[in-house]
Amino acid sequence: MKSQLGPTSNRFVSQRLRLNYVDWGNPDAPPLILQHGGRDHCRSWDWVAEELRHDWHVICPDLRGHGDSEWSPEGHYGMDAFVYDFAQLVHTLGKEQVTIIAHSLGGNIATRYTGLYPERVARFVNIEGLGPPPAMRREQEAQGAGPRLRQWIEDKRKAAGRNVRNYPTLRDAYQRMKEENSFLTDEQARHLTIHGASRNEDGTWSWKFDNYLNVWSASDLPTDQVTALWEAITCPMLLLWGKNSFASSPSGDGRLAHFPSARLIEYDDAGHWLHHDQFDRFMNDVRAFLA
Repeated sequence: MKSQLGPTSNRFVSQRLRLNYVDWGNPDAPPLILQHGGRDHCRSWDWVAEELRHDWHVICPDLRGHGDSEWSPEGHYGMDAFVYDFAQLVHTLGKEQVTIIAHSLGGNIATRYTGLYPERVARFVNIEGLGPPPAMRREQEAQGAGPRLRQWIEDKRKAAGRNVRNYPTLRDAYQRMKEENSFLTDEQARHLTIHGASRNEDGTWSWKFDNYLNVWSASDLPTDQVTALWEAITCPMLLLWGKNSFASSPSGDGRLAHFPSARLIEYDDAGHWLHHDQFDRFMNDVRAFLA
């Protein structure tokens, strides 16, 4: 019979920030890191962790500015910071090698880490986590540094003046969660809301993530250097994409060619959060790949 106990919450320090992760126990098993995406939180993996905790030592971190991790004081959420945080987590855990399942922004981070340290990753499941297609990135780069930086400064100022949205009740936040992803069941939306919102002093509720996360960094590695990191990955890799997602599939934009060890599976009736939308199929595919 499966244990009904939940995970324990822990902290590690990265660039002076105290970052949160939850540990599902079973420390003698192989380590498996589940990394969430943007404006999400570590407890969105609970259903996956419950299924895998008996065969793996499951670790689920909160990215900086997300969940129960601290916010960056200067609002720094560039890819360099995220990749360092991920590397620091693996270093803190003291594991020679890890297996990774990562979604969206988390997949983008973990992909770069895996290209930087290919010997440290045994297997990697990437759920819609490659960022914009290279053609879109090159178009942005062609604008030049000046326009990009000016736009970034303007967007940061707007974020600084933006009021956090407050919900009168937790049910109102839950309704917003349902609107964001129509594939979610009521039980999924309730769980994600409970762990993704916190109560304010006046009794209202707000999402835990930092507003500054809505502003992407103006400085990143050039596209050719990013794709070089992709090509440096040596471990078996599984790419998962939802056919109803807003994110374009690597099967049609040329990105799949940069991953010689990868296999792509596309999901019918699934959006960007396909691990929620088609949970049973997702678990079957993941178990087969990890085995």
